[in-house]
Amino acid sequence: MTVRLSDEARRYIAAFEDVTDATAVDCVVDDDEDRVIFVVSAGDMGTAIGPGGSQVEELEDTLGRDVVLVEDAPTPEGFVANALSPAAVYNVTISENDTTVAYAEVAHDDKGVAIGTGGKNIQAAKTLAERHFDIDDIQLT
Repeated sequence: MTVRLSDEARRYIAAFEDVTDATAVDCVVDDDEDRVIFVVSAGDMGTAIGPGGSQVEELEDTLGRDVVLVEDAPTPEGFVANALSPAAVYNVTISENDTTVAYAEVAHDDKGVAIGTGGKNIQAAKTLAERHFDIDDIQLT
């Protein structure tokens, strides 16, 4: 699937790559939450975070916004699990009928983390899953 980036998202990706030396494959600007969500190439997460989170802190200072990182994955199941991180996701099943729904089995104690305050985490995961794998919805089980 082809992801279309706005000019603003392209600028954020350029800043991300300059600061972290990691590669971002997508960027979603969440003005409601004053944050930027980057999808980081698989295997680049450690580089993007940096020692003790130093790269993320520097990027947040540079952008003046909170930064959220999601690691890319080759499968929709892996991507949904990564998008719900740091919640413990045990299993993801994709169901395709009239719509495509990802059912994510999340640890009971981590459901609040997966949902986030006001639903911001699950909404970000849904947005990214739709952009990358045409998934219409994510349901937590």
